[in-house]
Amino acid sequence: MARSKQSQWDFGELFVPDETRDVLTVSELTSRVKGTLESEVGQVWVEGEITNLRAQASGHMYFSIKDERTQLSCVLFRGARTPQRELIEDGQKVLLHGDLTVYEVRGQYQLIVQKLELQGVGELQMRFEKLKEKLHSEGLFEQERKRPLPKYPQRIGVVTSLGAAALSDVLHVVRRRHSSLEIVIAASRVQGQGAEMELALGVEWLNRFAQEERIDLILLTRGGGSLEDLWAFNEEILARAIAESVLPVVSAVGHEIDFTISDFVADVRAATPSAAVEIITADIVALQGRLGHIGERLSMEANRMLQTGQVDFEHFSARLGRCHPRKRLQEQMQRVDELGVGLQRVWHMRWTQLGAAWKAASSRLRRVRPRQALIGHNDKVSRIHQRLEGLVSLALKRRHEEIKRLSDRLRLLGPDNVLARGYSITMDEKSGMIVRNTKAIKKGQRLCTRVVDGKFSSTVD
Repeated sequence: MARSKQSQWDFGELFVPDETRDVLTVSELTSRVKGTLESEVGQVWVEGEITNLRAQASGHMYFSIKDERTQLSCVLFRGARTPQRELIEDGQKVLLHGDLTVYEVRGQYQLIVQKLELQGVGELQMRFEKLKEKLHSEGLFEQERKRPLPKYPQRIGVVTSLGAAALSDVLHVVRRRHSSLEIVIAASRVQGQGAEMELALGVEWLNRFAQEERIDLILLTRGGGSLEDLWAFNEEILARAIAESVLPVVSAVGHEIDFTISDFVADVRAATPSAAVEIITADIVALQGRLGHIGERLSMEANRMLQTGQVDFEHFSARLGRCHPRKRLQEQMQRVDELGVGLQRVWHMRWTQLGAAWKAASSRLRRVRPRQALIGHNDKVSRIHQRLEGLVSLALKRRHEEIKRLSDRLRLLGPDNVLARGYSITMDEKSGMIVRNTKAIKKGQRLCTRVVDGKFSSTVD
């Protein structure tokens, strides 16, 4: 664009200035886009299908969500409170909430995930399959670890709700098949939030009770229901409690078609609570049917039990002798003596090591000579100072030369220099306006002409 005239000494466009442009660096542009995106869009909910899932060792997860036309990069940091993060996998449909921003290193916009909700396949079913796969990989479902039930249980522990229909079924079948069977009930809820904790505590309590009073096995049971109703029996804490139980565990949860994690971990799975009691009392019922014909076997069993009791008596007598307090005290005294000798040996060894380390440190200190190192550092500082002085002098010299060059260019562009090359300036004598063409003058007009060494007047003829 042409520059407008500012004064009578403005000689027009001798040098046309460059066009003014607002130039940004890539970082400035990306930062501007990021700020606009975060302020204008901010937090959003977005739905899609997970793809390209990458779980890093740092605990962060990187993935994309897509629909039929496009993809969006996402990152789920380790500190985000998303309890369902272990259920994420490629192909899973999810609903995400987070902050839309720009990853400035790549100039790529992405979603920082704060909340995650599974869509499509049920969350409970997904959690069931995940936990089932996890426990199976740990060997908790292996047949080798499952223990056989005692043939003739005299007392069993039952973990269930006192108001459950399953408990009524269990008691009814026990009275019909084996009325002398004692039952210890560990009451707990069988559904709802926190029910899995109560069930696990019931299993643990029965194991502790068995250390003082005899319990042959544990029956974990409840009636049928939906997947949500039976979910307490699919929790990991209960599965762990069953796996760690010293007593054999029978799981009878729901109906015949219902399978829970507890069924897979337990030593025996029964289709219903009634079926569980029939399994537990099967040998006893069979025994009762043969009692009228086994008088001799009863005598033999009594002798066997007497012998077993005698063996147990001898075993416990020997064990009592080994556990006598005097023997334990003597063993502890001997142990104290051994520890004292070992402590002296360790102290002597440590003292020797410290002496050697002290001598080595003194030797290294003498070799280092701090004064020589200080002199070397001072020489290095002096060299750096001289180099800086040289660089400053060179920079000042270059600045002086640049100023001189610009001054010469400015002098060449001045009006006086133009007049010195033989040019003149003609003006109207009254107004002082510069005469640029013949149309601007008329006959008899007084003019003033300026040359390099002065000016003179003239009249137009």
